[in-house]
Amino acid sequence: MVNYFKYLPLIIAHFEEYPLLTQKQADYNLFKMVIILINKGEHLTPQGLMNILSIKASSNLGLPDRLKTQYPNIVPVVRPIVTDQTVKDPHWLSGFVDGEGYFGIMTQKSKTKLGIAVWLRFRITQHSRDEKLMHSLIEYFDCGSIQHTGNCVEFNVEKFSDIKLKIIPFFQKYHLLGAKEKDFSDFCKAAKLIEEKAHLTKEGLDVIMSLKKSMNRSRNDE
Repeated sequence: MVNYFKYLPLIIAHFEEYPLLTQKQADYNLFKMVIILINKGEHLTPQGLMNILSIKASSNLGLPDRLKTQYPNIVPVVRPIVTDQTVKDPHWLSGFVDGEGYFGIMTQKSKTKLGIAVWLRFRITQHSRDEKLMHSLIEYFDCGSIQHTGNCVEFNVEKFSDIKLKIIPFFQKYHLLGAKEKDFSDFCKAAKLIEEKAHLTKEGLDVIMSLKKSMNRSRNDE
């Protein structure tokens, strides 16, 4: 979190060089509008304050009820439209997946000898307003599908050959930097076991189930 106004030019410079691709870019553009007003000292005038509240009314969650009650005549500014949602930088995509992606080991009961079917899933979830970006990932990775759940849209890859030949090589080249890297590492271990058909043996399945239990929300690195 950046609370000091003097540091905001650094934040602006970063996102000018590395643009946001989700609808959050609209919030960023509104954020810049407020900074311009503050730099001009307009936040110290009644009209300037009203202008800032109009901008806030269009950003993120809008005005809280307290401000709506205090300023009932505020008219939200027109929210900027984000049209370019094409991934151009693989490093951006890697960072995006760090925050929004999911590497999972999926299981379900089956009629196989061991009674459990195993497969892998790579997923990115966003609000449905960013469906265009999710569809662009199908073209970018040359694989995957789109699913809708409530007001969310998901980009999913489950076909093993796509995970092996497209998803894993991508993140081996463009490394994840956060905690997600540990999930990706376990994901790769499971992929290797599946490729070697070890998931069809009790010993191999036990290893995969152990990996599954330590990934994502179940991970405990303390």
